[in-house]
Amino acid sequence: MFCPKCGTQNPDDGRFCRSCGADLGNVSAALTGKLPKQHALTDRKGRAISWESAVTKIFTGIAFLVVTGFLANSPIGTGWWFWMLIPGFSALGAGIAQFVQLKKAEQQVMFAPPAENALPKSAPNAALPPTSTDYVAPPKGSIYDTGEFAERPGSVTEGTTRHLEINSDGETMTLPKK
Repeated sequence: MFCPKCGTQNPDDGRFCRSCGADLGNVSAALTGKLPKQHALTDRKGRAISWESAVTKIFTGIAFLVVTGFLANSPIGTGWWFWMLIPGFSALGAGIAQFVQLKKAEQQVMFAPPAENALPKSAPNAALPPTSTDYVAPPKGSIYDTGEFAERPGSVTEGTTRHLEINSDGETMTLPKK
């Protein structure tokens, strides 16, 4: 398989790209057809989030706010009607939050192509040119034609370094006299 980030060929069972280190887990899962299942969205209590629950909470919040409006304008709700705003706005906010979560999850879903449209299986290296280990000289006059190897430049310190004299025991003595 080829890395989607840098294009380097990697083994089919590789987890990371040999060149750039990108995670290839999803690529190999997609090639084998074993994509991980999408996890269902849950609220903080562990209950599944659905369109029905989001719409229910939104309408519950609106209902509480309408009742609060009636209580505020009647003699029955004098003094305590504003306490009905707490569950009204709570339910309305929870419903809107679930609605936004479901919309985001819907946009992020990637659909796998159907099996009938799947690409045909081919040899692993079919897209690569054949391997060649023979040296091919560049054409004459090409910018890549350098002739023989260039001579290696001399050392920066060559001719400036002084060598110490060594006695017969291999011990360093003094600088040579000129």
